Amino acid sequence: MAATGEPFIRFENVSKKFGRQQVLDGATLDIRRGETLVIIGRSGCGKSVLLKHMIGLLKPDAGAIHVDDRDILQMPDEEMVEVRKLFGMVFQGAALFDSMTVAENVGFALARYSDLTAEKLAEVVEENLRAVGLPGVGAKKPAELSGGMRKRVGLARALATNPQVILYDEPTTGLDPIMSDAINDLIIETGHRLGVTSVVVTHDMVSAYKIGSRIAMLYEGKVRMVGTPDEIRKSSDEVIQQFIAGRAKGPIDVMAKA
Repeated sequence: MAATGEPFIRFENVSKKFGRQQVLDGATLDIRRGETLVIIGRSGCGKSVLLKHMIGLLKPDAGAIHVDDRDILQMPDEEMVEVRKLFGMVFQGAALFDSMTVAENVGFALARYSDLTAEKLAEVVEENLRAVGLPGVGAKKPAELSGGMRKRVGLARALATNPQVILYDEPTTGLDPIMSDAINDLIIETGHRLGVTSVVVTHDMVSAYKIGSRIAMLYEGKVRMVGTPDEIRKSSDEVIQQFIAGRAKGPIDVMAKA
């Protein structure tokens, strides 16, 4: 499914403070159905906080959040549980359970929340491992896998519940450039094959330019700019240019959150 102009997730003037630290300060952002939106910005600027707000793990101090035209801040807990089922999450460090096999990790949510038979569950697990290029590794433990393989198992686990949205938190962190590019290709292929909406938090501008339908930069608690990769590259905003070029000198205080 190609991206449309229809917003699937909407943040409207969302603010969030932790103690004295104002992390989000009136952030407004639309995420379109079927697109891959990449969120960039400095460490600690609130990128992962945005992801946690989408699935209701955090609630804002002010503002509104809509998912599929539903105001999630006004929902009772049982409705929010259903909304969370729309999402799959690929964590920065894969977040696999070391004591479980790969198959048990991939099938974890389905084993808990579905009524699939053991045979059908095994079929779904293997199907999703094949989808990420890891057939036949279900009996292995996470410690037996490389970093790139663990990332792919994390994606297989996210896909197993058939989500409409996949959230990726720093999917290429800690990987070499070749494996990073393989993960980028997998994100693109997954989006095209399944028509899911993808939201990717990353510092890696090579990845951002390759996978993003659009890129949003978060700065000082607000969305500074949203645009296509080409629009971001050509932006006249000095803050954006300093960040995407990785320059120490510029309007961004490099020591502010070092």
